[in-house]
Amino acid sequence: MQIKGKVLKVLKSNIDTDQIIPARHLTGISKTGLGKFLFEDLPNNPLDDIEHEGAKIILTLENFGCGSSREHAVWSILDRGFNAVIAVNFARIFEENCYNNGVVPIKLSEAEIQEIDKALTNDTEVEIDVIEQVLSVGAKTYKFNLDELKKEFILRGGFMKFLDAKVPKIKEWALAEKS
Repeated sequence: MQIKGKVLKVLKSNIDTDQIIPARHLTGISKTGLGKFLFEDLPNNPLDDIEHEGAKIILTLENFGCGSSREHAVWSILDRGFNAVIAVNFARIFEENCYNNGVVPIKLSEAEIQEIDKALTNDTEVEIDVIEQVLSVGAKTYKFNLDELKKEFILRGGFMKFLDAKVPKIKEWALAEKS
């Protein structure tokens, strides 16, 4: 699985789920339609200030997704067209929600994030090879680690799609047990 696209810089620490998507917009359980509220209450909303057309990757700092454990935060990121978030670290539940919904949570050091930030221009595209766990910015590459089982969730499009792919085998096993 490859992700290639521009990067939206949100270079702040401790961006909580209320800043990712304000609670007042959490009136349903649909995964669609939430992207328009992404970072709405974040001071100096990066979606307002820069050209973000074609951006598929968010670059941020530490403790991204802290606060409330709402899955809507990841849904809003996906609905806005982002497929990966690069950070120093993530709040644990937010990171799990990324895996469960097919968003790639990439952890790099703060020095690596600063290096990437300096290398980016408005036209720079970043490439992510999820299988090989390599991120490329021009000729420079960065290795990252994903939990092997949860990487399978991402490759299948999220946890539920991962499970759906297992259903035929489970049915086959259940029929064999009856015989």
